[in-house]
Amino acid sequence: MKLYQNEISSATSRVRIALALKGLTAEALPVTILGEDSESRQAEYRNVNPQGLVPALLTDSGFLLTQSLAIVEYLDELQPEPPLLPDTAEDRALTRSIALAITAEIHALLPPRIGLHLRAAFQADADAVTAWDRHWVGEGMAAVETMIAGRRQGAFAVGDRPSIADIFLFPQSIGARRLGFDLTQWPNIADIVARLEAIPAFQDNAPTPR
Repeated sequence: MKLYQNEISSATSRVRIALALKGLTAEALPVTILGEDSESRQAEYRNVNPQGLVPALLTDSGFLLTQSLAIVEYLDELQPEPPLLPDTAEDRALTRSIALAITAEIHALLPPRIGLHLRAAFQADADAVTAWDRHWVGEGMAAVETMIAGRRQGAFAVGDRPSIADIFLFPQSIGARRLGFDLTQWPNIADIVARLEAIPAFQDNAPTPR
């Protein structure tokens, strides 16, 4: 397998964590994602992924997968152990709800292309872009904390083993911390992240700072 990736990307981090948990490997194909001239914005990479986003996974059979949630679920089906979804239908749905609350409602508002558009269309300076990021991260993480707190019965977000919910929560929490948030304001998230940081698959594949 080949993984088009960038190590500052939270979405890439999710896939790298899943690969590590599954004991799978993929050849890393770096793609720059910052700035108007980034590789992700060029026609050559758009021929790989029309959205111009990372990650993208080229499977051993030559099938190109995009979107981190789809890729992580593919890996879970490819290598069933350890499972990344809980045993019951309700808990599996909750796991996906948490993952989507992060990827669709928080992270979707934060990528470099969003900052570029805010600068170009609304003359936002660096401080304004940071304020934008902090607003959506703060609001989104508070909602995720409530989602977890209402149903949490184990060591992690849903149950006693790391799941897709944790794979999505961990990189977003690292990003929140780098934006200046104290994770202890979200006690369940803080506790889960501390547990995940002790697991090499998570700690070794956290997104790197910009």
